[in-house]
Amino acid sequence: MGWIGALLAPRAYTPRPGGAVSAVDDMLDALLKREGGYVNSPYDKGGPTNFGITQQTAKAFGYTGDMRLLTRDKALEIYRQQYWIDPKFYDVSLRYQRLAEKLFDCGVNMGPKVATRFLQRALNGLNRGASGYPDMIEDGQIGHLTLSALDAYKQQRGDAGEQVLLKLVNGQQAVRYLEICERDHNQEQFLYGWAANRLELVH
Repeated sequence: MGWIGALLAPRAYTPRPGGAVSAVDDMLDALLKREGGYVNSPYDKGGPTNFGITQQTAKAFGYTGDMRLLTRDKALEIYRQQYWIDPKFYDVSLRYQRLAEKLFDCGVNMGPKVATRFLQRALNGLNRGASGYPDMIEDGQIGHLTLSALDAYKQQRGDAGEQVLLKLVNGQQAVRYLEICERDHNQEQFLYGWAANRLELVH
């Protein structure tokens, strides 16, 4: 186990002394505010949701009750495990915090594998013909090669490089929203909200 494996992700969720919350707690709280409460739209292919959690996701996490009764704590538990720890966005946060939060939000909305492929595609395009670090398979899984590429990229580009990655991930997400609506015009009713609430203004 390397140095990344030695760091236990749950430590990021421990409240700071004095009652202050961690950056991850802030991120999760903001997410729940964006997602809102119970929704059962006939146009939402995910079916009924609560706090943005679909019924299928809740069942996969052991919740089989009425989605209207899903608790906030259960929703937070699901988000932390399935959308932060499991896809290794926590590991990304050790390099670039804002990038990790962007991938998390994108992963909640589109699936962690989609968000990870956005990152991998951006890193492949930024490696200057594989001279900066090797190309990787864009498989939607953050492993040693993805993290090594991110380390090499940060070493070469520094903190300013995070902004470029954010722009490239954001751009891919925007195009995907348009493609979703082009394939299914019923989804167009969601496009304004997606663009207003999920696409980050990168300065």
